[in-house]
Amino acid sequence: MENGGLIHIYCGDGKGKTTAAIGLAVRCSGHGNHVLLVQFLKSRPTGELKSLALLPNIEIMRGKETKKFTFQMNDEEKAQVKGEHLALFAKVKQKCMDEHIDLLILDEVIGACNTGVFDKDVLVDFLRHKPQQMEVVLTGRNPAPELVELADYVSEICKRKHPFERGIPARTGIER
Repeated sequence: MENGGLIHIYCGDGKGKTTAAIGLAVRCSGHGNHVLLVQFLKSRPTGELKSLALLPNIEIMRGKETKKFTFQMNDEEKAQVKGEHLALFAKVKQKCMDEHIDLLILDEVIGACNTGVFDKDVLVDFLRHKPQQMEVVLTGRNPAPELVELADYVSEICKRKHPFERGIPARTGIER
């Protein structure tokens, strides 16, 4: 990337954080750049993943499928997910060292840190020592002050209204 890789945070309680990150992935891929999308706390198939698989230069890494949300997990289950996320991230870090990655998207990594299934200090250390030219995007609600301080962009997506509040579940092709 020109002028070095910067750090982005897409945060807030509104819909669209992952969508914004994927939009940047599409743009980056369209210029022939290598994109690595890593998803934390997400394991269900989604329409955007099917579409991204059709584009060149975009690679996707995800954790193992979980049947529960973190708030439904006991401490043992959370510890297991944390171990899986740390193992996934070790592979991501190695890939970033071995290959030229132009854009790294760590989707919902902020949520993983906030719920105790990923180590914020590991993330902060990585960001401080990332490959200089690599652009990095973090998504999730309520980023820690250390993450905000390291970021070059912080975009907050604010929910004013959402159909879920009226009992309308996530719809295929729109929210998933």
